[in-house]
Order: sequence, then structure tokens, then C-alpha cells
Amino acid sequence: MNVKIEESWKSALAPEFDKDYFVRLTDFVRAEYLSGKQIYPAPANIFNAFNLCPLDRVKVVMIGQDPYHEPGQAHGLCFSVLPPTPVPPSLVNIYKEIENDLGRPSVTHGDLTHWAEQGVLMLNATLTVRAHAAASHVGRGWEQFTDAVIRTVATRENVVYMLWGSYAQRKAEFVDAQKNLILKSVHPSPLSAHRGFFGNHHFSRANEYLAAHGRAPIEW
Repeated sequence: MNVKIEESWKSALAPEFDKDYFVRLTDFVRAEYLSGKQIYPAPANIFNAFNLCPLDRVKVVMIGQDPYHEPGQAHGLCFSVLPPTPVPPSLVNIYKEIENDLGRPSVTHGDLTHWAEQGVLMLNATLTVRAHAAASHVGRGWEQFTDAVIRTVATRENVVYMLWGSYAQRKAEFVDAQKNLILKSVHPSPLSAHRGFFGNHHFSRANEYLAAHGRAPIEW
């Protein structure tokens, strides 16, 4: 299949694109967009996380679950929204931890493109969703595809995995902790952030690890 995705990812993930599950997934997603229903993100942004962060540039992996499902939010990067959309609550808490951890404010908008361009793979487990219907594209094949993405990254070494919440932690169970840095905490959601997200120092720890392995730190 001719999947429009950044070339290094297209090469690495080529075996997935001809598998039966991916053919069924593609047919389903195409039908959803053509049905007249509102589907997020826009088609051009489905693979935004990959297009902004080629495989050989991946330094950090963040794993989200489902794209935002309200207007003006999802654009293909987990946790990220484009201005003028207000910063979502989980991202507000991420910014609070950055400020506490690094001693300086982060940006005030919700667009995390600048992280992706520095080597942060901002991957949702499911890459599309129907408007106003969280998890509406769950179980259609995206999870199998994004498992393959994590396995692909896991063949590399000295990558930082930021795994917030039990779902993200399960998603990266096949990552070798001896060859990478795996950072775990509760999710930054307002429902859980006070139970261990605040004070986890993941951003400074990630940068210290990257620097120790000869890689440029992320400008959070």
C-alpha cells in the first residue's frame, strides 16, 4: 500500500502496510472520513508524529492513548493542541512539572511541534477518532500498528521512554531497560497528577541521560 508517511518510517514499517489488519484499518478509516462524519485529526495530520520526527532522530518517546475528539484540538501529536485552542488540563500539568523540574516556565500555548522536531516521538496508541466520541476508533487496528512502531524504536538504544499511566507502561513492555531509560509515573491528568506525576523530574532526568550518551538535550 502507498502510505503517505515520512520515508524512514515508511521503510521501517513497510511489512505492516500489507498485513491484513492494516488493509482493514485503512478501509475503515477511509470510510469514516468519506461518511460525512467529523473525524480527527485532519487526514494530512494522521501521521504527523512520524513526519515531524524521523526514526533516526528519535530520542524520547511519549505515549498517549486517543486523539482529542473536540474541534480544533487533535493534530497528530499526543498531548498537543494548536493555538488558539486552550491548553488541555493534562498539558497544563506537564507544563507545571517542567517549571518545577527545570526552574523555568515552559511555553504558554499547547503546540508541541517544537518537541517533535527535536526528536520527541509523540505517539498516540490510536491515531484517529470520531468527533465527540472518545475511543471510537479503538480496536480497529491502530493499536497493532503502534505496537509495531514501539517495537521498531525498541531496536535502537539510548532512547528515553516517558510512560505516564498504566496504559503507556503496558505499551512499552518490550523495551530493554538495560539499553534505554524508562521513566514511569502516574498520568498527568488532574485525576492522578498529585499521586506522583508532580515531582517525577522526568524532564531533567531525560536530558541528563541524553547528554550522558552524547545526544543533545531537549529544549522543553
